[in-house]
Amino acid sequence: MDRRKFLKTGLAGVAGMSVVGSGAINPGFMMPDDLLVDKVKLGETGLTVSRIAMGTGTIGSNKASNQTRLGMDKFIKLAHHAYDRGIHFYDMADEYGSQPFVGAAIKSLPREKITLLTKIWTHEDDSDKIEPVEKTLDRLRTEVGTDYFDIILMHCMTRGNWNGTRKYYMDALSKAKQDGIIKKLGVSCHNIDALAEAAVNPWVDVIMARLNPFGTAMDGTPEIVNAVLGKAKANGKGVICMKIFGEGKHVSDEERQRSITFALTQGNLHCMTLGLESEAQVDDAVKRVRDVRP
Repeated sequence: MDRRKFLKTGLAGVAGMSVVGSGAINPGFMMPDDLLVDKVKLGETGLTVSRIAMGTGTIGSNKASNQTRLGMDKFIKLAHHAYDRGIHFYDMADEYGSQPFVGAAIKSLPREKITLLTKIWTHEDDSDKIEPVEKTLDRLRTEVGTDYFDIILMHCMTRGNWNGTRKYYMDALSKAKQDGIIKKLGVSCHNIDALAEAAVNPWVDVIMARLNPFGTAMDGTPEIVNAVLGKAKANGKGVICMKIFGEGKHVSDEERQRSITFALTQGNLHCMTLGLESEAQVDDAVKRVRDVRP
């Protein structure tokens, strides 16, 4: 699937997933001030991250998403609320246009306590659309206002053999890793062959994959995907899962609870990225995670 077709079919929640509609959470719900999401080791990467990452790509394409459409002030307020709930992990992508928003939000936060992940769009090595990776990284660091990224992923691998068709990017990103511009590398996957390749490829430190108990917007059945992710974990990869609520298609109270419980008790993942759009959604997600993993 090429980029044009992929965007046409919908990038809904690629960074995470649309959690709930505005009316789906009990408006009278009160969150204890001291209830925070916990932290986990991200496989054998050496990184420790919050179990929930704040996704910034709900319905994200063409440099915009539901998160950026909140506007800068509302986004900063939301990101700070997430931080106060222990969500110190921000999941961005060049495609979402979210880097300047996260950059503005983290200006007043301690960089050493934050995990920054972004994703770059790639093309096959013989494409005439390739921009020098060094130029892209300089721009992204400027947009976020950071000297380095904790994680950079090649965005949206939609077929296998990306190891053979993206050698230019892999080599350039590896050099950036050696230079300290990036701590860890990996891929986000939208295809079971791409995912299977990532699970065993030594270049990959971190994988982002789609997983939920309903099999919605996934690359295979939950059993098949979970098995591949289990192999990735056994190989020391950090596993971040997206589409926990099936791209916003399973957002009833019962479905949200089933999804979180499945991810944390049966899913072969270390943490999850959620496309949070309101403070109520942040609180709801943190409470559900802590109820399962106190």
